[in-house]
Amino acid sequence: QVQLVESGGDSVQAGGSLRLSCAVTGLSDGAYCMAWFRQAPGKEREGVAAIDSDGSTNYADSVQGRFTISRDSNKSVYLRMNSLKPEDTGMYYCAAEGTPKMVAADFGYWGQGTQVTVSS
Repeated sequence: QVQLVESGGDSVQAGGSLRLSCAVTGLSDGAYCMAWFRQAPGKEREGVAAIDSDGSTNYADSVQGRFTISRDSNKSVYLRMNSLKPEDTGMYYCAAEGTPKMVAADFGYWGQGTQVTVSS
């Protein structure tokens, strides 16, 4: 059984930082793309950052230079978020087995999400 469990969401002031973590179990090896998505109330889910099995990354324009995605040998994936803005508020989801293009429908596995709230 595949499980993705996110953690690290919190409420912070604008300009602050957070580090999200996603622990993955049930997938046989690390040869897959992983990504972070977010969804704000009343908006569609959007791709934030992706990291492929070779370590290559892709970021949404809105977070480029502020967010960093990484992964380790234990199949966990992380999202370091700096210089947070109120518009970064939303539920953040970890996803596995997709493509770096960050099309939500391409990803086979999802976590339950962790809430990030940024106040001005």
